[in-house]
Amino acid sequence: MPKLLHTADWQIGRQYGRFAPEDAAILAEARFSTVERIAALATHELVDAVLVAGDVFDAQTVSDRTIRRLFNALQAYSGPWVMIPGNHDAALAESVWSRAQRLSAIPSNVHVLLQAGVHEFTELRMAVLSAPLTQRQTHHDLTAWFDSAETSPGLFRVGLAHGSVQGLLADEIDSSNPIAPDRARSARLDYLALGDWHGLKRIDERTWYSGTPEQERFKDNGAGQVLLVELAGNGETPAVEPRPITQYEWQSWEESLTVASDVDVLIQGLERLPANTVLQLALSGEIDLAAQNELQQALSVAQGRCRSIEVDMAELRLVPTDEDIAALRADGYLGEVLAELHERQQGPDAETARDALAILAGMLRDKQPMEKS
Repeated sequence: MPKLLHTADWQIGRQYGRFAPEDAAILAEARFSTVERIAALATHELVDAVLVAGDVFDAQTVSDRTIRRLFNALQAYSGPWVMIPGNHDAALAESVWSRAQRLSAIPSNVHVLLQAGVHEFTELRMAVLSAPLTQRQTHHDLTAWFDSAETSPGLFRVGLAHGSVQGLLADEIDSSNPIAPDRARSARLDYLALGDWHGLKRIDERTWYSGTPEQERFKDNGAGQVLLVELAGNGETPAVEPRPITQYEWQSWEESLTVASDVDVLIQGLERLPANTVLQLALSGEIDLAAQNELQQALSVAQGRCRSIEVDMAELRLVPTDEDIAALRADGYLGEVLAELHERQQGPDAETARDALAILAGMLRDKQPMEKS
């Protein structure tokens, strides 16, 4: 029985403008190495073919070098790769695909299906019904013709499409490039491999989104995987097994700090983060100067070890304690201001005084010379 690897939404050439240049470049580079790992996995699992359900490239304007690098990344798997264009790399009259053809960059074992049709791979006992996008957006179901498509007897019927299953993907219900939710059943498909939804999602027992293989968002939707699919005969349900493949793990934390132990727990969590972490951390609550020093040290260590850590402290208030203020060793006028602001925290202007005290204490703390060990 055919054994397939289903993947989609590689989006080679994607840029990460929200990150620092060093991190952005490495995250973009990871998309190539993830494709290399997909190829290695396909070889290790002895799959009969790899299905790529659209958005191989992030844009039509990627460089010629990027095109060549992508196809070079496939070399670890010598079996057939079967690809279709998606909305990011639609098969326009002039497209990234036509450039790849002019460059002679597409290897002979890579089948890029630029037109809708039935493509029979008799040696694999499989017929691929393809629904490539020839423009970025359509408002009719490009898989509708699957229902009446004829394939040679004895071949498994596998659909390959890129778009939004209607009525099931809440964020995309009214989106372009619609696909009927019961297409696998109505078209008598043994499996329908979909792309466009960037998370892993099962539509029904024969219809799956593989999601993007390299995480790219702070969203827990099962991204970062590929699907190992084994087709079964006589109308049996295919066996579908997700396999993790992502290089970087994206996490989003929202932490409220109210007591000293909260800071300790957060620091312990930072110490446990693996090196391949991309973390978005939002902090709220209150923290004193001593705890802030400890936290900043822990963040500095973690930022040096992990791929990327972004910290938002806009909702975190610095509230110096008596011990914090004493440790600043401020005298003269500044000492008097600190003392007055500290007293006013108990009066009608408590919030203003607390904010001013935090700012002044923080500035004094930052200006203190480092103690020699």
